Amino acid sequence: MIKNKSKRTPDKIKNVFPNEKVLHNFSTLDQTQILKEFNLVNFGLTNEEYKNRLEKYGKNELDKSRFSWFSEFMKAFFGPFNIILMLILAFNVVSFSTGNFGTEEGGPEIFDYIGVVIIATMIISSGTMSLVQSAKSFFITKKLGNIVNNKATIIRHQNDDDLLTYTTVSQTNQLGLIKLGEEIDVRELVPGDLIYLSSGDMVPADVRIVRSTDLFINQSSLTGESMPVEKHANNSIDTENILDLENICFTGTSVISGSAIAIVVGTGSNTYFSTISKSIMEKRPVSSFEKGVKNVTRMLIIFMLIMIPIVLTINGITWTLNGKDASDAWVTATLFAASVAVGLTPEMLPMIVTTNLASGAARMAKNKVVVKKLESIQSLGSIDILCTDKTGTLTNDKIELIDFVTTDKKRDERLLKLLYINSYFQTGLKNPMDKAVIDYISNNSQISSNFLDSVTKIDEIPFDFNRRKLTIVFKTDEVGTTMVTKGSVEEVIDSCTKVYYQGKVVELDDDLKRQMLAYNDSINEEGKRLLGIAYKDITDGKSTFKVEDEADLIFFGFASFLDTPKPSAKKMIKLLDKYGVQLKILTGDNEHITRSICKMVDLKITGLVTGKEIDEANEVQLRRMVEENNIFVKLNPLQKVKIIKVLKQNDHIVGFMGDGINDAPVLRQSDVAISVNNATDIAKDASDIILLEKSLLVLEKGIVQGRTIFGNILKYMKITTASNFGNVLSMLIVAPLLAFSPMEPIQLLFQNLLYDLSQFAIALDRVDDTFVAKPQRWNAKSLVPFTLINGPVSSVFDLLTFVIAGFGLGYIPDYNNAANAANSELMAQAKAQFNASWFVVGLLTQAWVVQIMRTEKIPFIQSRAPWPVMLSTGVVTGCAFIFAFTPAATLLKMQSPPLWYAPIVLGILLGYVGLAQAVKVGYIKIYHSWL
Repeated sequence: MIKNKSKRTPDKIKNVFPNEKVLHNFSTLDQTQILKEFNLVNFGLTNEEYKNRLEKYGKNELDKSRFSWFSEFMKAFFGPFNIILMLILAFNVVSFSTGNFGTEEGGPEIFDYIGVVIIATMIISSGTMSLVQSAKSFFITKKLGNIVNNKATIIRHQNDDDLLTYTTVSQTNQLGLIKLGEEIDVRELVPGDLIYLSSGDMVPADVRIVRSTDLFINQSSLTGESMPVEKHANNSIDTENILDLENICFTGTSVISGSAIAIVVGTGSNTYFSTISKSIMEKRPVSSFEKGVKNVTRMLIIFMLIMIPIVLTINGITWTLNGKDASDAWVTATLFAASVAVGLTPEMLPMIVTTNLASGAARMAKNKVVVKKLESIQSLGSIDILCTDKTGTLTNDKIELIDFVTTDKKRDERLLKLLYINSYFQTGLKNPMDKAVIDYISNNSQISSNFLDSVTKIDEIPFDFNRRKLTIVFKTDEVGTTMVTKGSVEEVIDSCTKVYYQGKVVELDDDLKRQMLAYNDSINEEGKRLLGIAYKDITDGKSTFKVEDEADLIFFGFASFLDTPKPSAKKMIKLLDKYGVQLKILTGDNEHITRSICKMVDLKITGLVTGKEIDEANEVQLRRMVEENNIFVKLNPLQKVKIIKVLKQNDHIVGFMGDGINDAPVLRQSDVAISVNNATDIAKDASDIILLEKSLLVLEKGIVQGRTIFGNILKYMKITTASNFGNVLSMLIVAPLLAFSPMEPIQLLFQNLLYDLSQFAIALDRVDDTFVAKPQRWNAKSLVPFTLINGPVSSVFDLLTFVIAGFGLGYIPDYNNAANAANSELMAQAKAQFNASWFVVGLLTQAWVVQIMRTEKIPFIQSRAPWPVMLSTGVVTGCAFIFAFTPAATLLKMQSPPLWYAPIVLGILLGYVGLAQAVKVGYIKIYHSWL
């Protein structure tokens, strides 16, 4: 089911690579058409042609922009939220400068500055973080540009004497006929340039191959897949994935082996690679954590702006009617309202959040997880969908030899030795399968590589694109000279006339051939890569061999390979399901391999979609498609970005785990970006969290940690808001009955400070299992009922305190007594004692309500707080009694009530705790949740 709680119209998802159709078109043209397309009369551009094209297309640069520190500074520090904070800060500064803040005697106290410091810290920290993130995004893109910052070998003419005119490149018999000595900076390339590529070169632009020799390209920077791909000059059959075009090479990929002449068809911002750069350069979307904090803060500000006028009006009118000078009454009421505003708002929220996140980051570091962005810990706990690339994340990104069997499916050590000899002695491209064979022998104690001491290499027939096989001829004292061939199963079978079957060599008939090809198809459908191995004895004494000699071979067997899953992948998938997180695979690999990996890790496939289907779907179809399917194959990086965007539009909080350059745009688009330690630098730069261990099980710890941290942040925010609201409500009720404020601003701020400092221990608190069991996200609306229902509970006992302290102890009658009115000293004493009585109850109820509200269970019985939380409650309790019942009260302009009032305070506290627990139980029954 598609969730869409947002009322705004979702952004339309577009194909962000506008030249995709152009490249598809170039891939279908033959050489003559390609040269004609670029108006190439000569074999290479002349200087005049180059100058004209440079003026038209510009330099081959990924990005020309510069970072504007001033512009980014203004955006970072002068957002709407920061402007509101600056206005509050300005108000407090003006109050200080006029001497109208603090006690009624005037002049700011040390505690009055705390709110100012906190607000200034919020402005500076949020602005700085935003500026740092903008700069970081820019310089990541610059690092991407360095990937192709090198030289290119170009075919260009200096003067007319150099001109070679050919209708097609194939008319040149040898590459040696062409002058290839000139190397230029890749930034000087223009569309229409002819370049020469050879082993080790980085492809400097999007190019169309016009001639090649055994060309293998590493496209891992774009696809994430480690297996090199063959490229050639033949017209390409149109494919669903642009990266599968066989005659197009892309900027940022590299030549593993072979050589080619290619024509530049895209440079600079018109290359496929530039779209990745642009995606990374885009400002990162606001994370779920940032959205949540903003929404909650906005609601708190609205709440504060509603309450301040009410407090101001009631107190101003009341104190004026009670005979106080009107101007003094309204100034005092204004300053008291400002103190109430500070008390209403959980101003320690930024520090509490940072403390919780920093504590969580330290705990995760012990589990070998690097947290680069603190907010990402909470985001990790909030995700309900985790998208991941397959290669390097679910799998080890290392091809392994899985099995080696003869035609009748039996393991044979001789087959393995022949395979090893072929892989070890070949001098061409050692692809990951060759390395897998060599590693297998090195790690297998049953077979020693020492047998190579008796092997002498005679000759080699290298691999090429047409034959799709490679042959080694070797000699041993035991068996003489032997030819061993490995390669594509179909091609190897075509070179065989016999087969080793059931322990003997027999003729290769049609039935056996069908059986062998059927096995090949079945293994491919399992997602494994299969090679065929054949051999024959050489008895004629030859020492040099040609392709024609690869005939009359004996088919020996098969070798299967697979990028195996990480050992922890299967358990991780179960744990994600346990914690309510859906897993979706976004990979550039094909369907067969992906299905095989999913089967190995016990991931149930609910539906599978290709990159082509993603591009062809309209917006409505796409939003349904990403919900109903969990496997997405043959994707390019831009299609992955599209999927993440649509999932977020469907109101999901999305994490993405990837490790390649191709994953950088997707990592930046996600709510929380995760990479592994062996990821590329660019992927790690774009990530929020980096796993240092190969095991994926640390993700579970991260999710639990994130939800625990979020739970503790919610505890502080909700409990503090409810508690502060209750205190303010109490003062609003009693204000008409008093000729003075229940507490001075200095007392209110100090009470708030003690409470807030004690809440740092919440960072070390435990969270209920029911909270950790499912994804959690900010819900600003839930703050209102929580506050309005739980807050007034404290007001009940504040009013009880008012009755006991005000009338039972006689402080209010003494203060209002006409006979005592002229005695300012007696009035001050009554007022100071009432303030102390109110202060001690208010602080104790705030401190102890944490024990009730920190858990949905019964406190002390079903859920016991850890010792730091117990200690903080004990310290605040001690401070309450010290500042109320000792000479320390005078520091806060209070006077101690009699000691027999202390048991009454304890009785009020016990009654409050009991009622708070009862209200909590009722709230949970109504709303079916607590935090």
